[in-house]
Amino acid sequence: MSNPIDDYLSEEEAEATAASAALMVERFRGYLPVILDVETGGFNSETDAMLEVGAVIPCFNAAGELETEQTFFQRIIPFDGANIEEAALKFTGIDPYHPLRIARPEKDVMNSLFSVIRQAMKANGCKRAVLVGHNAHFDHGFINAASERHNIKRNPFHPFSSFDTATLSGLAFGQTVLARACECAGIDFDNKEAHSARYDAAKTAELFYEIVNRWQRLGGWPLG
Repeated sequence: MSNPIDDYLSEEEAEATAASAALMVERFRGYLPVILDVETGGFNSETDAMLEVGAVIPCFNAAGELETEQTFFQRIIPFDGANIEEAALKFTGIDPYHPLRIARPEKDVMNSLFSVIRQAMKANGCKRAVLVGHNAHFDHGFINAASERHNIKRNPFHPFSSFDTATLSGLAFGQTVLARACECAGIDFDNKEAHSARYDAAKTAELFYEIVNRWQRLGGWPLG
């Protein structure tokens, strides 16, 4: 039985997609890494609003290195009763009540995000997703809290495991701040664009790719 996705691909594209999926399953033990960033109204995932979410889903290119396959970004309407700290808004520059802000309810955004991730998991033959974030515990906490808040049963992310690029870049480059780690990795970083979930997720993805790909080029994987 054919995969419906393959019906829209050339034979060469279908082969490349299958090769990428096979590498993904092997490299991350059946888990699909999803690079994610959230912007919020504070630090408490249980009480504070999630205002934006950005996600990047990777694939392997013909050289066997990670690159971006697709992206997701959405502004979020704060859930009823959500706390929003003024200091957090000053830090991110987000105005959650701007009349021209295009945003959707948190539950709808989470369902859309999870649907995209589950489709990518299926395409890659992965059994679950693993969240990749810069200080991943923070982002993971907000995603899990929102999932529980709306009683979403099929959260695709591993409940507690994650890849933290702050830790990885501390090891690889001696830097834990995203902008400085990117600079050391040779990745352009515009501080004026920072603190947008779309931008930070994209830069975190580039950083993650550089670490994983560099490790591979140095002979760290595959093992043996």
